[in-house]
Amino acid sequence: MDVEEKLRLAVRNVEEVVTEGELRELIESGERLKAYVGYEPSGEIHLGHMMTVNKLMDLQNAGFEIVVLLADVHAYLNEKGDFEEIKRVAEYNKAAFISLGLDEDKARFVLGSEYQFDSNYVLDVLKMARMTTINRARRSMDEVSRRKEDPMVSQMIYPLMQALDIAHLGVTVAVGGIDQRKIHMLARENLPRLGYHVPVCIHTPILLGLDGEKMSSSKGNYISVRDNEQTVSRKIIKAFCPEKQVKDNPVMDIMRYHIFPRFDRVNIERDSKFGGDVEYASFEELAKDYSSGNLHPLDLKQSAARYLNTLLDNARKKMRDMGW
Repeated sequence: MDVEEKLRLAVRNVEEVVTEGELRELIESGERLKAYVGYEPSGEIHLGHMMTVNKLMDLQNAGFEIVVLLADVHAYLNEKGDFEEIKRVAEYNKAAFISLGLDEDKARFVLGSEYQFDSNYVLDVLKMARMTTINRARRSMDEVSRRKEDPMVSQMIYPLMQALDIAHLGVTVAVGGIDQRKIHMLARENLPRLGYHVPVCIHTPILLGLDGEKMSSSKGNYISVRDNEQTVSRKIIKAFCPEKQVKDNPVMDIMRYHIFPRFDRVNIERDSKFGGDVEYASFEELAKDYSSGNLHPLDLKQSAARYLNTLLDNARKKMRDMGW
C-alpha cells in the first residue's frame, strides 16, 4: 500500500486531523506507526464507540500498530465504581471491540492501572499540573463533569492523565472523538515541555442520537452491540430521519460512518412500484438521491437496519464465542 492510500484510509470520515501535513510526514518517514484511543470502561458499547473503532480498523489496514487503553483508573477518578467493578466492565469492552472487527493479533489492549501508578508517570502528572491552570484543566474536562458546579479534583486530574497517556504509551497518533480536542491540544502544547514528541491527533465526528439529539445513555437514543435484531430494526424505523435532509440525520450518519466503510456496494430494497431496488457504490451517490427525494426515508431506514444487523450479527456471534 502506497503513502496516498495509507493517508486516504487514515483520514477517511474524520472531522479533523491536527495536522494532516504531520500525518503525511509520519507515514512517509517509514518510522514505526502507532496509534491509540482510550475508552473509559462503559456498560454499553454502542454506535458512538464504533466511530473510533472503525477509525482504528482503518489505521490497522494502513499499517499502524494499535493500542487500546481501557482506562480503569480514569473511570475510578470519574466515580464510575470500584476497581473490581470497572475491571469486569473493561473485560466486556475488550471483547466487544474485538467482536466489532479489531484484529486482536495486531492490537494491544492495556489497562491504565498497568502503568499509571508507576513513579515516573505520577511525577509527570505532577509536572503537568504545575504548568496547567485551573481554567485550562476545567475546559478540558468531559462535558458532564464540566457542567457540575463543584467537580472533584480527580475530575480535573483526568485530562492531565489523558494527555500523558499519549506519551507513556509511546504512540505517535492519538485518536478520539472531536469532543477530545481540548485534551489533545493540551497534549500538543505541554508534552514537548516535558521532553515528549508532539502527537498527531485524529478526531472523529460525534454521532447523533437516534432522536436527532445528543446521544445519551439516560435517553436510550442509541444502538448497543447487545441489542438484538428486532430491537435494532425497531429503533431505526422509529429514528428521526427527515425527508431529503442529509445533514443532522442519524440514519444517514449510520449509512455514512458504519455501512459504506464496511460494504463495497449497498443495495436499497424497494417495491417495484416505487422504482425497484437501487444499488450505490458510495455514500455520495446515496446522499444525492436522498436529497433530491428519489429515495424515501422508510426505504433508507429498512436498508440501514438490514446492513447494520449484518454487522452486529457477526459481533454478537463472536461475543457468544468469547463467553459473553
